[in-house]
Amino acid sequence: MDATYIIKKPLLSEKSTFAMNEQKRYSFLVDRRASKTDIKQAVQDLYKVRVVGVNTQVHKGKHRRLKYGLVVEPTTKTAVVRLHPDDSIELF
Repeated sequence: MDATYIIKKPLLSEKSTFAMNEQKRYSFLVDRRASKTDIKQAVQDLYKVRVVGVNTQVHKGKHRRLKYGLVVEPTTKTAVVRLHPDDSIELF
């Protein structure tokens, strides 16, 4: 799989921004079929950094009741990537 298909977009929140600045951890929305080694290789190829570790989470889609029926949100996968202390990614 191509690196641009594995990494969909970076996730930006208060918690992830704090982790970026203080702990060199970056959060990404990734393809559900990607493994940890695929994610590590994709981040290294796209951003030219050294990845130390990858943690992943799968969030199951919630059921939401709307006025036109029951809607199921899609299941998503997020990855938190820890970088080498000398490297950083410029997202802004």
